[in-house]
Amino acid sequence: MAYDADVIVIGAGLAGLAATAELVDAGRKVILLDQEPEQSIGGQAHWSFGGLFLVDSPEQRRLRIKDSHALALQDWMGTAGFDRAEDHWARRWAEAYVDFAAGEKRAWLRGQGVRFFPVVGWAERGGYGADGHGNSVPRFHITWGTGPGLVAPFERRVREGVARGLVELRFRHRVTGLGRSAGSVDTVTGEVLEPSPADRGRASGREVAGVFELRAQAVVVTSGGIGGNHDLVRRNWPKRLGTPPKKLLSGVPAHVDGLMLDVAAAAGGHLVNGDRMWHYTEGIENWNPLWARHGIRILPGPSSIWLDATGNRLPVPLFPGFDTLGTLEHIMRTGYEHTWFVLNQRIIGKEFTLSGSEQNPDLTGRSVRGVLQRARADVPAPVKAFMDQGVDFVVERELPALVRGMNALTDEPLIDEAALHRTLTARDREITNPFSKDSQVTAIRGARAYLGDRLIRAAAPHAVLDPAAGPLIAVRLNILTRKSLGGLQTDLSSRVLTEAGAPLPGVYAAGEAAGFGGGGVHGYRSLEGTFLGGCLFSGRTAGRAAARATA
Repeated sequence: MAYDADVIVIGAGLAGLAATAELVDAGRKVILLDQEPEQSIGGQAHWSFGGLFLVDSPEQRRLRIKDSHALALQDWMGTAGFDRAEDHWARRWAEAYVDFAAGEKRAWLRGQGVRFFPVVGWAERGGYGADGHGNSVPRFHITWGTGPGLVAPFERRVREGVARGLVELRFRHRVTGLGRSAGSVDTVTGEVLEPSPADRGRASGREVAGVFELRAQAVVVTSGGIGGNHDLVRRNWPKRLGTPPKKLLSGVPAHVDGLMLDVAAAAGGHLVNGDRMWHYTEGIENWNPLWARHGIRILPGPSSIWLDATGNRLPVPLFPGFDTLGTLEHIMRTGYEHTWFVLNQRIIGKEFTLSGSEQNPDLTGRSVRGVLQRARADVPAPVKAFMDQGVDFVVERELPALVRGMNALTDEPLIDEAALHRTLTARDREITNPFSKDSQVTAIRGARAYLGDRLIRAAAPHAVLDPAAGPLIAVRLNILTRKSLGGLQTDLSSRVLTEAGAPLPGVYAAGEAAGFGGGGVHGYRSLEGTFLGGCLFSGRTAGRAAARATA
């Protein structure tokens, strides 16, 4: 029986594009399958902020950030907390990825035209000991052009492969089975879905128009994770994080359904670390949604007062931007699923960035003028739109009205005005004291010691209740699904492994479907900026390995 291609790649997101581009460079014939329409090429990466984890970069050095391979690896391992037998390959992938981030990653991307915003962000700051969770230094490099700017060179390389007759793009092809005809997995079967004019991100329909069967020497699975499938998220929800939330916002479109993972497992692939996942606690409902339950994550600076549902400040070091999953674990122990940021207009104007390419038209459009206008605005336009139209925002001049608005957004009135006034007044007394005992105030001052934060991310210390800094703002925060940290276990050549630890013949995996490498390169937690980079690194590895195997 003849082969239809040398390699079949399943999934046209960033990992799939990276794998296909490498196969094209090696002269291999590829069929690239995706269940979505062609207008959704690039997958989740298109919607991303474009953040990439780099180590000891020129951008860091220009900002006097002293980083090193040793420090980055220390941060990664302290954050990951690898503690399972199945973490063997994940640990090796982590070491390889830090090597990549401290080595050729930046030059490789620049060689394809990728450029970076000059200010490096400081995500996941941790706040624990030196060998615990968090980035010791800023490492979050924003792609100039955000997610679309990062997808573009890989899409270009794939379309050049189409022009050369090396790549067939087959959209609306949903894979339902992997089979063997001669020892190796070489057969891909599935359903052809009805054509769809749905815009990128919107539901595209699942009406079946036919079936297909294709054969190739190798198969690369790059189908993504489970974040758009709330049933799977709840089924895999870790016990350490308590009962799954009743209300979840979606940070990814519905087609991120995780169904291909079970198909690969049925063919013999070993799924590991399904209970490791990365969800955000600063989710707000999109006032202009693209998909069902569409949520946007706030990327906060350090100054907002973070309160639980009953008005108590979150414990140290659960400050904005410090420990995502530590905060999630704490929230799920409170008996409530929402929290609050309380701040004022001066803080929101300086410190709120909204995640997503569409929420950052200046960076996405590569507009220097737009970036300068954002820096000069009292409140950036995308943030102002949420203040005016977002259902999670309360904006008032006086604290009593703010509290009434907060209580109107919940099933029962949980916020006590007098108690909140005491909390804010106590914090405001500390902000004028250079010898403050308030750890968050110390963190704000520490942030402003970094030039990048002082320029665009951390407001000058001031009293929240200062009328001149008003109006007051309260933001109800929801839990927002995003990434799977587990997936198909792979070796350092991206070969999918069986439960016995042997390679599953003919099958490779990359991106979120492989836990970004090894079945969970992040362990329990991420340092941020590592998801897109994980797709690129594992996709590149899978493409090169599949090319070697089909020579």
